[in-house]
Amino acid sequence: MDQTTPGWPGREVAPEACHTMPQLRAQIDRLDRTLVRLIAERQRYIERAAEIKETRDTVRDEARIEDVVAKVLDEAGRAGPSPEIAEPVWRMLVERSIAHEFAAFDARGKAQRPR
Repeated sequence: MDQTTPGWPGREVAPEACHTMPQLRAQIDRLDRTLVRLIAERQRYIERAAEIKETRDTVRDEARIEDVVAKVLDEAGRAGPSPEIAEPVWRMLVERSIAHEFAAFDARGKAQRPR
């Protein structure tokens, strides 16, 4: 496969334009690389939230969790992913993000203690 071939790893190709499994896999790999970068960006915001929040009990916010999931499902309705995929993926992402934020918050507290 060369750079002019549909499905070349760095080139975006619509699913219906992929005619082989290597082409499809190249596109999935391209999307995975993009998703990893987006998750890393999201994580930086989570880490910043841990710096901004003043108390540990504000890290987990049930109303915010449901708001995030509702927005994701709304966007899924427009963009097309199945809610059966979108909702559990986002709930897991949110839970892992909360765990990361707790760890970042706790690490911040240790860094602020007098020695």
